[in-house]
Amino acid sequence: MTTSPARSSFRALGTTVVMAVTDPAHLVEVERIVHRCVTELDQAASRFRPDSELAAVQAAGGRPVVVSDVLFEAVEQAVEAARVTGGLVDPTVGTVMEIIGYDRDFSEVAPTGPPVRATLAAVPGWRAVRLDPRRRTVSVPSGVRLDLGATAKAGCADRAAARAGASTGVGVLVSLGGDLAVAGEAPDGGWAIRVADRHDAGPDDPSVTVAVAGGGLATSGTGARRWQRGGRLVHHLVDPHTGRPADTCWRTVTVAAPTCLEANRASTAAVILGRAAPAWLTGLGLHARLVAEDGSVTGVGEWPEDRLTPASPDRLVRS
Repeated sequence: MTTSPARSSFRALGTTVVMAVTDPAHLVEVERIVHRCVTELDQAASRFRPDSELAAVQAAGGRPVVVSDVLFEAVEQAVEAARVTGGLVDPTVGTVMEIIGYDRDFSEVAPTGPPVRATLAAVPGWRAVRLDPRRRTVSVPSGVRLDLGATAKAGCADRAAARAGASTGVGVLVSLGGDLAVAGEAPDGGWAIRVADRHDAGPDDPSVTVAVAGGGLATSGTGARRWQRGGRLVHHLVDPHTGRPADTCWRTVTVAAPTCLEANRASTAAVILGRAAPAWLTGLGLHARLVAEDGSVTGVGEWPEDRLTPASPDRLVRS
């Protein structure tokens, strides 16, 4: 007798966390594991909580601070993302985020506001972050503020899925705001994931349904988290080289990779990179869907073509 996958969700980290399991009998245990992983990340790495470990690091005036394994890993992953993307995805954009208005949970960010008065310039850069693995310390120069943002959430999805899969022995999917990781044996035919330009896309909107059998899938874009300051549209994907929201031709980029973290750093970098992104992603051997501001779609690798209505999965994405 076969069973259908079961799923549940909750709100955390300013987004929706979704869990799915191949055996419904293990859903409660998976929920417990995912809740714990998300709570640990929030307490360690939130830039909106004055009591987070990250806040303590930034208040230390450049002195090394002993941190938890969770924060050390999150900072380490953010620095690695900056290194492998040539600085396109950089954690030292925290001050810019605050200046342009993203200084609290996005649900509380005012949709309109006065013009940005501060001068925006290149961010300090990821090399300013100091990590000591032996002592498990993190330090940043005085005045440097980190935004671990998407890479931390993607790493959390990987970690939660791996823990839940190992604990239950069943197939598990964990999604944090649409960035997802899977572990264990997937359902027959893979986890069916509909990819559209927006998470709230209607059934008649162009989309493609892919079957994820392993690894991770991540989407980055400027469409969902955008607001206005002084009548000018701004968004949360900052180009570290200019210190400004990226001037990009892409509305969203979705990437499949061996892990959610790898998919996320590639999708974010691709948005910031702009027109050179398809060739860059091709060079990395990744499969991706890039949606331009006019709604046109560019596929990279073996990414299947969009359909007008949801359909059976077109392709298995494996790690």
